[in-house]
Parts: sequence; C-alpha cells; structure tokens
Amino acid sequence: MKIRTNALAGIALAATAALGLAACGSGASTSGSTAADGKPSGAITVYNAQHDTLTKEWVDAFTAETGVKVTVRQGSDTEMSNQIIQEGAASPADVFLTENSPAMAQVENAGLFADVDKATVDQVPADFRPSTNKWTGIAARSTVLVYDKNKISADKLPKSMLDLAKPEWKGKWAASPSGADFQAIVSALLELKGEAATKDWLKGMKDNSTAYKGNSAAMKAVNAGEVDAALIYHYYYYGDQAKTGENSKNVTPYYFKNQDPGAFVSVSGGGVLKSSKNAAAAQAFLKFITGKKGQEVLQKGTSFEYAIGSSVPSNDKLVPLTDLQAPKVDPAKLNSAKVTEMMTQAGLL
Repeated sequence: MKIRTNALAGIALAATAALGLAACGSGASTSGSTAADGKPSGAITVYNAQHDTLTKEWVDAFTAETGVKVTVRQGSDTEMSNQIIQEGAASPADVFLTENSPAMAQVENAGLFADVDKATVDQVPADFRPSTNKWTGIAARSTVLVYDKNKISADKLPKSMLDLAKPEWKGKWAASPSGADFQAIVSALLELKGEAATKDWLKGMKDNSTAYKGNSAAMKAVNAGEVDAALIYHYYYYGDQAKTGENSKNVTPYYFKNQDPGAFVSVSGGGVLKSSKNAAAAQAFLKFITGKKGQEVLQKGTSFEYAIGSSVPSNDKLVPLTDLQAPKVDPAKLNSAKVTEMMTQAGLL
C-alpha cells in the first residue's frame, strides 16, 4: 500500500491537548441541580469527539434555552474514550459525544455510563441506539464509495464492498484506515461477517488500496485522478458540494444498499457519565440534542449528517435513510479493540 499524507499527518493529538470552549469559559463548575420549575441549572462539561462546529450549534441553542453553561473539551473518538476510562469515577466529564459508535461501546463496556432517561430513549428509533440503552444515537452517517465518473462507468461499480478486495480493484481505491470513521466501518464488517471474512477483506485492502490521512484527502485524491474511488462517509461529498465543489466536481457517490456491509450506517453517540456532578443538566442536554430543536440543527445546518431523532427529516439534499437499505448492526456490539488489532496485523495501521 502506498501511503500519502498531508502536512499535518505527523502531528499527534494528545488526549488532553485539544480544548475547545463553547458557551462559557473553562472555569465553569459542573455543580448544579434541577430548579423548582423543573428546568436544569448550573454547568456541565462535554467531552466532544463530534465535529466541533456541530456541537457548538447544539451547545449554543441549549444554553440559550436553559441557561446551563457548557464547557467543551475537543478530541478524537479514541482519545476521548481512553481519557474517560483513564479518569474513571474522577472524570470531570458529564457528557460524552462521538462521531462513531465503537468509542461509546468502549466506555459502556468499562461501566462508566449512567442509564439514559427514558424520555430521551423514546425520541430515538431502536435502529439508531444500542440495545442496552446505556447511551443513544444523536446523528448518523452512511458509508459510501465515491468514484471518478470519468474513469468508472456505473455498470463497472462493485456490487458489494467485499468486492474491493478482489484482484481487479488493485490500485484503484483509497481509504483512511487510521481514522475512527473507517475503523467503524470495519467494526460493522466484523459484526456482520465474522473474523475470518474480515481478516480476508483486510488482506485484500492491504494489497489493493492507497492510504490517505482523512476522508477529505481520500475524496480529493479521487477528484484529482490519483485513484478511481474511495470508501468514505457520505457527508464529505455533500459538504464540499455545498461550498465550492472544487474537491468533488469529478466525484459521484455510490451507495451499495441491499444490506451490504458497505451500506453500513454509523451512529454518532451521546451518553451521560455515572460520575457526572450535574446529572440533571447532562440528561437535559442529551434530551435536547435528540429532540426536535437539536435534530433541526442537523436538518438545516451544514454538517450534512443524518437526523435520526424526534421524527425530524434529514437535509433534503441527502438520500433518505429509508432508501439506504442499511444492514442492521447493534452499535453496542462494535469492537474497536479487536478491529485495531486486526488492522495492525494486516499492516494497515
């Protein structure tokens, strides 16, 4: 596999380094309670592995409605989950938000989540939350193969994501194997097809694909003619199209559908920590972002992630969730540790 990186590829993000502040300063206390009128009060700290711009929209709207001050600490899925586990009961986090499910399952398996309030659970369909209800889905993103429409005709596209491991796809596709997004896709493959099939597919990926640092870089490579296709999440394409389209003008998204592993829909998660010093406000925040106003941020904003809660429709530019024909995967069963081990053994990490 050829490795191509951008100028930032060598920068390692420390788990405690990226600190984003939203709505208030870093000195906010997490003490608080529910007021006599039933509204939350005080302040909370959110460990955020979702996109910072999306979470800021949620935080600003929540604070405007409730007065609860929110401090946001920003990092990647794995950084934040590992930090929470290391901190344990002493963690200052009240809420954990992620882009993908495996980091949520990691924290859940460590026994660090409180139960999600039933009113919040009821706002999210069962397909978009774990069977355990120890956390909940807050948004979703679909796996998609973006391809160079000048190089590949529609009749030559792979019928399944598994076909990308076949010899005819050698040197023709790209991905970002080091990212949590791609590892979530592999986690779903492991859950759906088992260890032997996943091991074989990763071997084929090692032989056939080119690695880039980040989904955006992989899509840009397709657009520039460096590779024919890339396996990424859908919103990178739609986000670029909504701007200048300069990194996607030669790119077309292809949806595998048919319950294929390549049709996997990854659930972004949110959970309340058992150690929260302001559980009432933390639960209220989770209820808010899965509620109508929170999901309308997804519908009307620029993240182009799918709305999944409170019957709010997604952005009308997206292929409807019901048309994706995604396979059923329990987010609680996605195994990031096993996937990291298998990808390392395959020489992809």
